[in-house]
Amino acid sequence: MGEKFTRREFLAVSGGAGLALTGAASAVDASAGFKTKLYKSLITGKISEKALAQMKEAGFDGVECGAWSAKPADAEKARAIAEKAGMKIHSVLRGWLGMNNPKSVDGSVKSLEVALKTAAGYGADAVLVVPCRVGGKGLPQPWEFDIAFDEKTALVARVVKGDNAKYKDYIDAQNLATRMSREALLRAAGVAEKSKVVIAVENVWNNLWVKPDLAASFIRSIGSPWVQFYFDIGNHVKYAPPEEWIRTFGKMIVKCHVKDFKLKPDGHGGGFCNIRDGSVNWPLVRKELDKAGYNGWMTIEGSGGLSMDEKSKRLDLIIAGK
Repeated sequence: MGEKFTRREFLAVSGGAGLALTGAASAVDASAGFKTKLYKSLITGKISEKALAQMKEAGFDGVECGAWSAKPADAEKARAIAEKAGMKIHSVLRGWLGMNNPKSVDGSVKSLEVALKTAAGYGADAVLVVPCRVGGKGLPQPWEFDIAFDEKTALVARVVKGDNAKYKDYIDAQNLATRMSREALLRAAGVAEKSKVVIAVENVWNNLWVKPDLAASFIRSIGSPWVQFYFDIGNHVKYAPPEEWIRTFGKMIVKCHVKDFKLKPDGHGGGFCNIRDGSVNWPLVRKELDKAGYNGWMTIEGSGGLSMDEKSKRLDLIIAGK
């Protein structure tokens, strides 16, 4: 059994509290009248003094990096470089866990455990994971979903009103993925606790838990404070407005990706775009994050058409509630 932590200690690790940053976001947040602090971040590859210096100069407070090949010892070296630059490596991208069948769960758990230890070496407090992908199945359009599910297990009984016969394969695949994901995350939660690194589950167009109440039910079904939610603001627009996800998840949100999505005029379909150019109501998103008590990182993902300085300026506006 690992060392037990109080709820207050857990929040200090996972919620952005206790960050070794001074004045990073306070000016923006205070002027906007928000109770919560948000910190500016980018996704990066290899950690280098030059890259971090450029990000720091542009106004960013930290970075999120990958854990696919890094080892804990390498992570500790990267952490030293970041600390010297006055930057924080706050999160690690583990990405997909390839659990396509029950036999693959063991390998996914071992991989996740290594990522958690690597994240601790970086000084990060979360590892982003996408548990499963359900593909190649007939499934409803985003606007057609009307899901009925078991609140305790997050297992789905239907995905649309009326006859669900043509969606049987999708429902079966989703329920299998839910069971396997829960098993893997429960098994890895002990290592997360020992490492003081949260497993942050993200939905990345993987056809799972596509509505806020279902996704929240899945996280609750894990029953561990070390398994929470990584909210990608743009990924969910086609299913429900981001503010609805935030209200539903509340304090289960431990990290945010800042991304935008432009819906078509009829609200059906669309595509990703630069932040503040899409359908996300950013002032409302900021208000809801404040109501949820989210003190933490806002990491830009995508927006490749913008310079680093422009990304920083747009993120400042989002943090300011504009």
